[in-house]
Amino acid sequence: MSRSQKWTLLRWPESCLGPKWVCCVGSALSWLTLQILIPGLRMWLLRAVLLLLVLPSHGQDTTTEKPGVLLPLPKGVCTGWMAGIPGHPGHNGTPGRDGRDGTPGEKGEKGDAGLVGPKGDTGETGVTGVEGPRGFPGVQGRKGEPGENAYVYRSAFSVGLEAQVTVPNVPIRFTKIFYNQQNHYDGTTGKFHCNIPGLYYFSYHITVYLKDVKVSLYKNDKAVLFTFDQYQDKNVDQASGSVLLHLEIGDQIWLQVYEDGKYNGVYADNVNDSTFTGFLLYHDTN
Repeated sequence: MSRSQKWTLLRWPESCLGPKWVCCVGSALSWLTLQILIPGLRMWLLRAVLLLLVLPSHGQDTTTEKPGVLLPLPKGVCTGWMAGIPGHPGHNGTPGRDGRDGTPGEKGEKGDAGLVGPKGDTGETGVTGVEGPRGFPGVQGRKGEPGENAYVYRSAFSVGLEAQVTVPNVPIRFTKIFYNQQNHYDGTTGKFHCNIPGLYYFSYHITVYLKDVKVSLYKNDKAVLFTFDQYQDKNVDQASGSVLLHLEIGDQIWLQVYEDGKYNGVYADNVNDSTFTGFLLYHDTN
């Protein structure tokens, strides 16, 4: 063994925390033990080293000042040779920093549907969309029931003059019947009798010949319309008039020559007619 190796064995052990003389003796004995080859002597030296370690160093007393309380060990006790009494647990350290986020886990299963929430407020009206294409015609519906006013009220007549003879200031008798299905016109008196209240239209066309003509349309003995036409020598002329009148049931309408016979130029023959016509436009609903 070289000198440097021997000196290494005699160096102060870095792990020795006890008294210096104990650690030095231990190191020396260790070197001597390695040099002595006699087995019996080696065992004797080991026993002596153990005895020195067990004995207290420098007369230090390890008794307690009070019963049940141990004195603290002095500094420099070699922890490598003898273990001390375990100390009290230390305080918890400060929490460490948050670790990095882990990798996303697998997608879980779909949960159960939640409860239906309350109805929300009505939103604002949206913008009107573009008009869509026209749809196909629908199926024709059933025919409806007849209404209350399904009945059609009818009242009309159209008559003509057959003879030239007329008498002034009395109703002109038109005996040539063109239409009188409801028989509301009386040919014997020349008067129309109202049977349906409502609005009526009346008109007349008179052929004028040989004399001037002045005729009036009467309603219940009162003239409501006048027509005058002056005869032109050796010429046939026409006079006409029309009016709308509201009639009640029982009202009478007729034509007659007004004033005396000098205005009695009403004329009719095979090729010239004088006519009197009237009909109901619409009846009263009340």
